[in-house]
Amino acid sequence: MHARAALALLLVLLPIAPMRAQTVPAAAYPEPPQVLFKDLFVAVQSQAIYGDSKTFADAIAETAPSAILAQYHASRPESPAALKDFTDAHFSLPAAAGSPAAQPTRVDIVSHIDALWVTLTRNTATVPRYSSLLPLPQPYVVPGGRFREIYYWDSYFTMLGLAESGRHDLLAGMVQDFAFLIDTYGHVPNGARSYYLSRSQPPFFFEMVGLLSPDDPARSFCQYLPQLKREYAFWMAGTGQPRRGQAHRRVVAMPDGSILNRYWDDRDTARDEAYREDTELVRAIRRPARQVYRDIRAAAESGWDFSSRWFADGRTRATIDTTEIIPVDLNSLLFGLETAIRLGCQRSGNSACARQFAQRASARHAAIDRYLWNAASGCYLDYRWTQRTSVARVSAATLYPLFVGLASGSQAAAVARATVRDLLKAGGVVTTPVNTGQQWDSPNGWAPIQWIAIAGLRLYRQNDLAQSIACRWMSNVEDVYRQSGKLVEKYDVVTVGRSGGGGEYPLQDGFGWTNGVMRKLFALYPAQRAGNCDASRSPLLH
Repeated sequence: MHARAALALLLVLLPIAPMRAQTVPAAAYPEPPQVLFKDLFVAVQSQAIYGDSKTFADAIAETAPSAILAQYHASRPESPAALKDFTDAHFSLPAAAGSPAAQPTRVDIVSHIDALWVTLTRNTATVPRYSSLLPLPQPYVVPGGRFREIYYWDSYFTMLGLAESGRHDLLAGMVQDFAFLIDTYGHVPNGARSYYLSRSQPPFFFEMVGLLSPDDPARSFCQYLPQLKREYAFWMAGTGQPRRGQAHRRVVAMPDGSILNRYWDDRDTARDEAYREDTELVRAIRRPARQVYRDIRAAAESGWDFSSRWFADGRTRATIDTTEIIPVDLNSLLFGLETAIRLGCQRSGNSACARQFAQRASARHAAIDRYLWNAASGCYLDYRWTQRTSVARVSAATLYPLFVGLASGSQAAAVARATVRDLLKAGGVVTTPVNTGQQWDSPNGWAPIQWIAIAGLRLYRQNDLAQSIACRWMSNVEDVYRQSGKLVEKYDVVTVGRSGGGGEYPLQDGFGWTNGVMRKLFALYPAQRAGNCDASRSPLLH
């Protein structure tokens, strides 16, 4: 994408004024289910009335929450059976966003993906009155399975495939939906549910916008400039408040006065969609509950929920400390957003705005080089700002600076070597080399990570490695498809031909971002469709 290649930023050391956030007051947000249903919600989730905590969070109340609560307090169903009878009588339970298995001997994988777009498309311009679902003006694609609503960062990777399938109508409509969310709530929530409004996800909106005019992304950046600026203001809210070495919401003031960002959530309670899991963890450890909940939620904002990246000991979720970490991926994407805004301002003729965001991108670039680049390991590492030290554990996030074009040629070459050394496996790029049982650790690989790696390496002409990753991943996904007729959310990249595992919930199929990345890769590497890809070939590094 041209926006990532636009690296001629102005290196002007001028003071940068703090952004003023244009946020919607919290009272304007619809309340999440745990606030609406209070002790009823706690009882249902704590007693595991439904196997998946997300089920009750997505259930639709038949009448006003206050009326249901009054009936609950009057009847006091105590046993799990009685409580389930009560909720079944007063709520409609959601259905999974299922996708039928294909017959691989009759339906090739590309045709199956193209058919799945219809299966996974939803239209919710209006929603039931007491639903946690947020309405959206245009049809959109959901990931699948328990993920019945649109999700933020998932959708960019889905949209890559929509473009290749000729579904530009859906792609454009989904960009409009995300713009609507920014205009309505001041940011893009994690997903289109009331309980996701307190957090966002990795800011890929600028990349989505760029897909509207891939040969001239500045044109689309100019068109959506108000929403790009507003999302940026959300991430930078409170920039002028923390002193050096302190943080406020998503911004961290570094010792040298530069500003970098962290993941955060504006609530510090158990997540609605994983209430039982969160409360059980807090009861099992001796740490302040609100801080643990905040760190869990911040990890959910990262999209990597959960990973050894966010664990102080690198192993156990009980040590989660996400808010103490400055992540490579988030700051790379914000550099990309700053660059996109600069290009949009240039196209609109606003030279002052273009200069300001060139300065912002330049300042962030310098801060990333200072705090996140680790020359000794030859890769970008997360940084624990509370201890002023790098997190000495490599992850696939090291590839994000290549994806947005902020790495130098020598840095990109070093990252390529580190990728081969630490992350490249038989079935693609592993998320981290550590096996903790969490789904964003070894042996799992995920479609978005493969695309970040492939696109970033191609940008720096590390074409052999990019092709090797693509080949390994595509062969892996196709092996599972031939066995099951399914496209799933994650894959084992250590043992080829197996679906991924771990995490809080069973493996889901559908699956939006797997479909999207595979469809895009078939366009980039058409030989793989003919079975001409040698997944065992070793990459040659430049």
